[in-house]
Amino acid sequence: MDKIVAEMAERLVGTPGVVAVALGGSRARGSHRPDSDWDLGVYYRGSVDVPRLAELAADHTGRPVEVAGPGGWGPWVNGGAWLEVDGVSVDWVLRDLDRVERVWQDCRGGRYEVGVQAGHPLGFWSPAYAGEVALCRVLADPSGELGTLRAATAEYPRALRSALIGAAWEADFSVANARKSARGGDTLHVSLCLSRAFGVLAQAMLAHGRVWCVNEKGALRTAAQLPCAPRDMEARVAEALRRPDEDGVRDAAEVVREVRAKLEG
Repeated sequence: MDKIVAEMAERLVGTPGVVAVALGGSRARGSHRPDSDWDLGVYYRGSVDVPRLAELAADHTGRPVEVAGPGGWGPWVNGGAWLEVDGVSVDWVLRDLDRVERVWQDCRGGRYEVGVQAGHPLGFWSPAYAGEVALCRVLADPSGELGTLRAATAEYPRALRSALIGAAWEADFSVANARKSARGGDTLHVSLCLSRAFGVLAQAMLAHGRVWCVNEKGALRTAAQLPCAPRDMEARVAEALRRPDEDGVRDAAEVVREVRAKLEG
């Protein structure tokens, strides 16, 4: 499959607008399972020839493939396609390289955004763009632009680290809101508030450890293994989320208190 993906990347960079292609996800990090998808970041500038991408996709799959152009999948996960090649899932995800570079400059200045995006229940945290580049394996990059950016993102920005750690206050705020709703038995609101609290904590903890977060999936497990994590954090979070009531909120508040003490210590 490596050979097929490498050939696919070379053909993709021949598409008008496409600048570079990178392997991302668990396969780039070496943490994949045998059945893991192949995630290809397709970096473009300006516009991209979507009909040509659809032709390439059909060449590889032997059947028509719908390719979503920029904005087709939402404001942050620009677009792309889901392919199946020889029974293996290969995902193309479009990334506007100009926008990625702007986000990287924001990260260096300690600025970030959190946007609504399908598939990201905690919201899409803009530093994920830089993290994707930092953790990717460049497959095709004729101009060398993506490789240059990847080298720059190897060092986690100090200002971004401070900003994300500072944002951990929201975890307390979310727990306080959950406490009010728990008294009235509003389990949906309690669950949403606690999930938000733990998600924000995970972002802050990963930043504290200078670990790029590219997705909510696996974020808590990774954060719980860091030195700033309290004892049995993952199990305690799971137990609190199973009980969206006053007891669960009390336990969540204790986790938040312990994490914040470590982050600020």
